Amino acid sequence: MLSYDLAELYQVKTKRLNEQVRRNSGKFPERYMFRISIEEYQSLRSQNATLKRGQHSKYPPYAFTEHGILMLSSVLRSERADKVNMLIIDTFVKLNEMLLTHQDLLIKMEALEKKVAGQDEAIQQVFAYLKQFIKEQVTPRKKIGFKTKNLEK
Repeated sequence: MLSYDLAELYQVKTKRLNEQVRRNSGKFPERYMFRISIEEYQSLRSQNATLKRGQHSKYPPYAFTEHGILMLSSVLRSERADKVNMLIIDTFVKLNEMLLTHQDLLIKMEALEKKVAGQDEAIQQVFAYLKQFIKEQVTPRKKIGFKTKNLEK
């Protein structure tokens, strides 16, 4: 998400959000946050037909990953940021609970996959035996048993 969208979400001014990011720069490595390029920013600006005065900065905004958004909610000093931080933590806790409750299904699926994975060769061998059996049925067999000769003279 972009810094000005997050500022709106956290109900703070973009300028204040950027200040907190600069003051806490050690908490925002590149995998959490980066500044978009000027070309990307120009592309964003050109997509808007009319620009409102003061709405767009001359500097490109920051882009935050999900980890950056979580970190941002912990460095901002507002009631809204605290609520968002708690919601994010609650969401992660629920996701962990869901993963743990469905872990048994995952283990069963993996076991089933291992059983089925080795069966390809066995199935091919069965087909090979069937083909051999059919081939043997097509070739005439030598008759066995009592043989009679035609004794008419």
